[in-house]
Amino acid sequence: MKRLARSIRKKYRYFVDAKTVTIDGVTLISDRDRIPLYLRDLMYREVYEDTERNILLKILKRGHKVVELGTGLGFISLLAARICGSENVNTYEANPAIESLIRENFRLNNIEPQLHMRAVTRDGRKLSFNAADNIISSSSFERGVSGRTLDVDSEAFSEVLRAHSPDVLIMDVEGGEYELLMSDNLGPIEHILVELHPHIIGREKVNEIRSHLGAKGFAVESNDRKTFHFHKIRPT
Repeated sequence: MKRLARSIRKKYRYFVDAKTVTIDGVTLISDRDRIPLYLRDLMYREVYEDTERNILLKILKRGHKVVELGTGLGFISLLAARICGSENVNTYEANPAIESLIRENFRLNNIEPQLHMRAVTRDGRKLSFNAADNIISSSSFERGVSGRTLDVDSEAFSEVLRAHSPDVLIMDVEGGEYELLMSDNLGPIEHILVELHPHIIGREKVNEIRSHLGAKGFAVESNDRKTFHFHKIRPT
């Protein structure tokens, strides 16, 4: 029944050329002049960011402190803020080209997660960032996609953790996960929700991440496609 309802809503959205879409209570701009068609289709079908969304809806609680690395269009930070409170959600985005879209999505929902327009790196260095025309392919890695290369400021990962003391870390940084998650100190984090990218960093580095997190006391709670939920196991 839910699948049928989604199908009906999708057809209606295409019929009226919907300029916004609401998914799980979060409204997003879906204007064809501003959003790539493939991304718009994901929104219309209500499968945009579905792997992260499905896990977050199970684990987030009011008062959780959340840090998100890779804001994208702001959907996940908005979802987190609806549950945890805007004051408890800090989100970082390196791509200046999408700042206006993020802030418009925030205004549409009358919710203001704490947005930081800079990258996060291990050491806080200036970063060469590939801002792709394909929004979700932007990365600090050269991926052979059309776009432009920018020098962007970054904040050291350790400083981000120190400043916000997150319970939940959400990360979709298109290959940057290796540099960050191989850190020795992961602070007070209880949950890590990360999209791993073997096609960018290689399967060996993905396996290194999983082994390293295991050594730090994190176990895989669940995974859906490339999205993994690691949960900190406390000694009994």
